[in-house]
Amino acid sequence: MPTMPAVLFATRAARISTFRFCMRFDLITIFPEFFASILNHGVLRRGIAAGRVAVAVHDLRAFAHDRHRTVDDRPFGGGEGMVLKPEPLSEAVEWLGLPPKTDRNTTRERVILLSAQGSRFTQAVARELAKLERVVLICGRYEGVDERISELFCDGELSIGDFVLSGGELAAAVVVDATARLLPGVLGNEASSEYESFGLLGGGEPAAPGVPPRSTHGSGGLLDYPHYTRPAEFRGLKVPEILTRGDHAAIRRWRRERALEKTWRNRPDLLPGAQLSETDRAFLRSLGWAE
Repeated sequence: MPTMPAVLFATRAARISTFRFCMRFDLITIFPEFFASILNHGVLRRGIAAGRVAVAVHDLRAFAHDRHRTVDDRPFGGGEGMVLKPEPLSEAVEWLGLPPKTDRNTTRERVILLSAQGSRFTQAVARELAKLERVVLICGRYEGVDERISELFCDGELSIGDFVLSGGELAAAVVVDATARLLPGVLGNEASSEYESFGLLGGGEPAAPGVPPRSTHGSGGLLDYPHYTRPAEFRGLKVPEILTRGDHAAIRRWRRERALEKTWRNRPDLLPGAQLSETDRAFLRSLGWAE
């Protein structure tokens, strides 16, 4: 049994303690080196350096005690492939100091299995996880994980889409990234997580008397609107003129309509659950949307 995580990506404890909240992820995997590059770039790297998030990566094979460090075996009942054994996984979870599933405070910490059989991971789930203090992610492999691990230790199973991956490492990276960027202090501009696809509805109100409303607002469950930057013309395509006039209210209306249009064309399944005003609904009906 290891005496410390096989790989630890976290800032100094002294620096972490200067913040009221630092969320911790523990990742259990047979490929700990997979996460080295992901955790050392971009938003995650900044969040770790700032002490807002800590990520410990644990090698599952360190909890196997035979000469070959075996973590998988053939499935009962026959069938193709191999299944991750329960003993190394249970030992890994218990070594992390987590109480039994029945005694766990799921408002503070959870154990989650990444699995193609899991419920869909969404922005709403990421927001829910971002409220926790600790999340342990078990990366499935091969044909799956012995079901008793889920029954004994896991508070839930998550899937990042309706497809099958070679293992849960990619899915774990997605969950960590999507969740960590919602934590205070991780993004350079905390409002960025609101004004993007799947964000909460909000904004657009005057910041102070006499100040015009913002040109953006939360998506309210819609896809994001199109973005443009310099140059104003590129290969014959011009930036929409309305974005260059400085009329914040008009820009805000245009962006809302484009977000509605893009959602209707690309992800109409999101519309029934989106936060829509009567003006939104009228615009969608003009596009051909049938409620």
